[in-house]
Amino acid sequence: MNKRQITAQETKRKLITAGLELLKENGFDAINVEDITRKAGVAKGTFYTYFKRKEDIVLDISRVPFSEIASELETMEELKIIQKLTHYFHRFMECVESCGIHVCRQWTKDVLDPDSVPDNKDGQKWSYDYEMLKCILENAVKNGELKENTPVEDLTHIIICELYGMMTCWCMSDGRFEPLEWTERFCKIQLEAIFNQYIEI
Repeated sequence: MNKRQITAQETKRKLITAGLELLKENGFDAINVEDITRKAGVAKGTFYTYFKRKEDIVLDISRVPFSEIASELETMEELKIIQKLTHYFHRFMECVESCGIHVCRQWTKDVLDPDSVPDNKDGQKWSYDYEMLKCILENAVKNGELKENTPVEDLTHIIICELYGMMTCWCMSDGRFEPLEWTERFCKIQLEAIFNQYIEI
């Protein structure tokens, strides 16, 4: 990577960081592109080098921390699938909580009403999360941890619905519902019950 590419990467990172901080403090509707660039310390026009609109920065915020989870799981070959999924659930909710309830509300809105966000016709956050989790389960089948007849797509939908349900409950309860606490409970009570019949002995 040359110096120009490193500078560009750093500038984009500054914009994402500034956008996240403002979203956490004020919510999506209360900020604009100028607020983001001012906080990032860059010219307003610079924003449009990396993003078309402020909605795009929310999508990037939804990808960066979650892509780290996939990288972590790749290094955890010694863990069994239930342990990997427990780690995935826990880290997923850590990322959601660390981004804050305002960001979570925007993600939820974008998934529930994809037409409200230009170029988001397929619900990009949902698709991104779904594909990441599906990949984890497919790898478990390939590695012989899960049986060949494991209904990967059905199980992916069940788990994603649970994760998104917790996110939605957090938003609807105005932060009173504790996603991380319920994640622990779900993993202890439900994961083994769901997967036991598919685990290779």
